[in-house]
Amino acid sequence: MKDPKNADSPQSQGAKGLIFVIDDEPMLLELAVVILEPLGFVVRTFRDAETAVEAFDAAKPRPDLVITDYSMHAMTGLELIKECRRLQPRQRVLLVSGTVDEHAYRNSPIKPDSFLPKPYQPKELVDMVTNLVSV
Repeated sequence: MKDPKNADSPQSQGAKGLIFVIDDEPMLLELAVVILEPLGFVVRTFRDAETAVEAFDAAKPRPDLVITDYSMHAMTGLELIKECRRLQPRQRVLLVSGTVDEHAYRNSPIKPDSFLPKPYQPKELVDMVTNLVSV
């Protein structure tokens, strides 16, 4: 798997935006990189939410979009959203999951900007990301 890219790297010059992708499945992280980097996005991947929150806190500038899985080991996607929005209240977030649907957050004060069920087609991810980053 590729090492995460630094938002201040030369590769980020002229990029469409920085995207953090958090999932405990390495293959899904690599898939996000393969789909989104050719479109001009800088993608940083994380296998655990705690590391992602630390990187989010240190990121200057903050990511344009956070894509997070719902079910992870120590922290759920909703908990990750809560932490990111504590640091950046208007942070855009796409929640993905193969284990829950939108009902998982219907009564929660924490909600993603959008939801994408797994498995998804590459075009579905591209459309969702393009829509969220352009807003």
